[in-house]
Amino acid sequence: MLSRITAELGPWSWWVLGMILLTAELFLPGVFLVWIGLAAIFTGILSLLLWDMGFWSWQLQLLVFAAAAIAATLGGRRLFARKDAQSDEPLLNQRGASLVGRTAVLIEPIAEGRGRIRLDDTFWVVQGPNLPAGARVVVVSSNGRDLTVGEA
Repeated sequence: MLSRITAELGPWSWWVLGMILLTAELFLPGVFLVWIGLAAIFTGILSLLLWDMGFWSWQLQLLVFAAAAIAATLGGRRLFARKDAQSDEPLLNQRGASLVGRTAVLIEPIAEGRGRIRLDDTFWVVQGPNLPAGARVVVVSSNGRDLTVGEA
């Protein structure tokens, strides 16, 4: 069936495949099929130019399509890579870092460098100078889940 369709459409079969892939990109998440669809259209352009040439066999067409798909995917990935993209909320997934600068009251005193505070709905283990319970502290830094505080 596939060979019959390809024989009837001739060089336009690559164009049809490209359009199907580009249409599928509209319904599927991600930006991946667009590059493969563009590779199929590129192969279709070459097929229109080289269809009557003896060397333009289906094997060579598949090799050209595969190489064009890889090149288009890598080129598109490089073109749209966001290396220096600035976010409007840079601390969104860095909860500890987003607490720097906030003040809190010690729930447990800081003894031997460790104590506890409550910020919002979470109790945090903190490091800092020895202070009694009830003292106001300010978060000065965050290292993962450990907060360092100073006297406010």
